[in-house]
Amino acid sequence: MNQHIRVEEKPIPFIDVVAQRRRLGRAIDDAVARVLAHCQFVQGPEVREFEAALAAFAGVRHAIGCASGTDALLLVLMAWEIGRGDAVICPSFTYHATAEMVALLGATPIIADVAPETFNLDPASCERAIATASKRGLKPRAIIPVDLFGLPADHDAIGAIAAAHGLLVLDDAAQAFGATYRGKKLGALATATATSFFPAKPLGCYGDGGAVFTDDDALAARVKSLRLHGEGADRSEAARIGITGRLDTIQAAVLIEKLKIFPDEIVARNRVAARYSDALAEVAAVPRVGNESSSVWAQYTLRVAPGRRDAFAAALKAEGIPTAIYYTKPLHRQPAYRDFPVADGGVPVSEQLSKEVISLPMHAYLEPPVQDRIIDAVRRALAG
Repeated sequence: MNQHIRVEEKPIPFIDVVAQRRRLGRAIDDAVARVLAHCQFVQGPEVREFEAALAAFAGVRHAIGCASGTDALLLVLMAWEIGRGDAVICPSFTYHATAEMVALLGATPIIADVAPETFNLDPASCERAIATASKRGLKPRAIIPVDLFGLPADHDAIGAIAAAHGLLVLDDAAQAFGATYRGKKLGALATATATSFFPAKPLGCYGDGGAVFTDDDALAARVKSLRLHGEGADRSEAARIGITGRLDTIQAAVLIEKLKIFPDEIVARNRVAARYSDALAEVAAVPRVGNESSSVWAQYTLRVAPGRRDAFAAALKAEGIPTAIYYTKPLHRQPAYRDFPVADGGVPVSEQLSKEVISLPMHAYLEPPVQDRIIDAVRRALAG
């Protein structure tokens, strides 16, 4: 006999890529089949088609597909010839890939703090980090703000600091592509922008992938060369030392179809976030989005009192509700990065956030009954 399974008894995925796959259905199958038919697996026509659609979506002249979000960061830094003796400002409260490419090229990440309201790079700490770099005999070259959890950083303030000090800005929008800041989409706000299409991102493929965005024609030409082993006038010429950083054609085909529904998914994510915030604001510190920005809600992240987070996570787990913590170790406490300089004044906000933040399930297909179950569990756990 068939037994009815109540909604609240079903497992709750933290990010539901399966629901999206069901929605896309044959569109993805057909897109991949077209690649299998023409067999242009590297730099096939879908790559160029996706890059054109991506540039139009972001409102920039150039969108350059690459192998990952990390490669996107690397390619821009290589194009700018960042290297030994140079300093690049990075926030502490981020995934360490932000600073990884800086260190890999022999430059020095200078670790700055974030703002408590947005979790994004604090402009005042950024200024102090530039001074810290100069005091250590390093040449400040660039700033990498991170649009954390889907919310844009304060790009006007960071851009003004960069202009005052003659620095370049590389926006790490791996978690926030599709968000807007003062009417502009990410990709059009900095000298260059990098994003990731890792499957769990708001716009994700079925493997690794990324992109670089810029309005700088010369920079775009260098990035395109660098992602193809530094290719010059033709494939036989190495104009510069590069890498293999190309976006696979199959992943581009998948992303073409996903980009078509991405605007709808952004609306759905914001609907879920608004419902969370309305229901939880009186019991928890919920994320805030200023009137001049929009978020794509890569994560919906609460702050709970220090010392209560583990019990809170355990209580939700007991009710079948997954949570995630980003980041228990900020950048300055990661073993590989603890010897790099920290901005004068330290990073106390990053330290505090690492003890308090916890993220709830978030995706475009989170139905109201499931969200109600999560909200009720959160309220019970915090009340207890």
